[in-house]
Amino acid sequence: MVQQSLTKNRIQSIDLLRGLVMIIMALDHTRDYFHSAANASDPLDLATTTPLLYFTRWITHFCAPIFVFLSGVSAWLQSGRKTKKELSRFLITRGLWLVIMEVAIIGLSITADIYYSFFFLQTIWAIGISMIILGLVIWLPFNAILALGLLIVLGHNSIDFAEASRNGNVPVWWNFLHRPSVVTLDANHSIGIFYPFLPWTGLMILGYCGGKIFSNIEPPRRNKLLLWMGIGALLLFIVLRFIDFYGDPGHWVRQKNPLYTFLDFMDVQKYPPSLLYMFATVGCALIFLAVVKNTTSRLAKIIIIYGRVPFFYYILHFYLLSTLNIILFLSRGHTVAEGMKGIPGLPFKFGIPGEGYSLWIVYGIWMAVVIVLYPLCKWYDRYKTNNKEKWWLSYL
Repeated sequence: MVQQSLTKNRIQSIDLLRGLVMIIMALDHTRDYFHSAANASDPLDLATTTPLLYFTRWITHFCAPIFVFLSGVSAWLQSGRKTKKELSRFLITRGLWLVIMEVAIIGLSITADIYYSFFFLQTIWAIGISMIILGLVIWLPFNAILALGLLIVLGHNSIDFAEASRNGNVPVWWNFLHRPSVVTLDANHSIGIFYPFLPWTGLMILGYCGGKIFSNIEPPRRNKLLLWMGIGALLLFIVLRFIDFYGDPGHWVRQKNPLYTFLDFMDVQKYPPSLLYMFATVGCALIFLAVVKNTTSRLAKIIIIYGRVPFFYYILHFYLLSTLNIILFLSRGHTVAEGMKGIPGLPFKFGIPGEGYSLWIVYGIWMAVVIVLYPLCKWYDRYKTNNKEKWWLSYL
């Protein structure tokens, strides 16, 4: 009975963290749609950004790696109620489903392009491919799985040196693995490979192995272990970033003042995620899971709802943002024909570079979107809970 209670609390803390990153994630996408500089400049470019704009973009760096890591943890926790064959089949089929959803459903919400001129391979694609691979490797001994995850996460940045020596000239298949690129299919269609899957797969595998901590270790010892693991990851981030030789292909330099030097120090690569990027983000996640004990407050319960239905929320928030963007675009006096012309040089419809709103309005839209989606997420969470016999619900 005690163990069941502990398990429930563990899952609640994981859902709380997942819910937080899902809420933060929507901020980045809201900025992409509505900020006046969204399609004109890089919010991490110290020559053009402001500290608040930098923070607005940088804080969302936590979302993808934490979600991928927790997806691995969840896969391990499912192994307690599924046979290895059942879990392998579920991971592979759900992974395939996520890839299809990325290309067919999510991409449409991002571009508003009914002709599918540009196919996005982003977060959901990377999670899907990683799930497929995880579904295959779980048949290996645990130590072999752990070694594989560590090898990929700790070692993938060694590939940067080889890529640099070739000036980025790599085969097309390599772009899917490790190097972001845009691949032209024909005169009217392209694929944007923004989330090469190798590092994300390694992170999900480590999450799967880390799930053992949640199922096999009692809370006091588990929290202490998570805390030291998180602190260790952050210390390694600081040391390796300061040395500036391995772990991230970008280099930091002293800027015009200490604040901007710090911002440059923290600007690590997301595409694909570098070792230092993963140390900084997942390290904080481990500390969060170690120290958070109250998951029963009113605010925590609200946030947990988003964490319990993340994919449902993910799809809805994109379509809501896209619809709102079209409405506001037309309200500014533009026509549908103008919107369908798209943004020059970018695969997005219904936008004009430099046209948009202040950062404070972006924050207001973000909060409104999150609040509007809460009743739907709560309804769907209740529906899933009351209909566990419907297998297809586990795919959404």
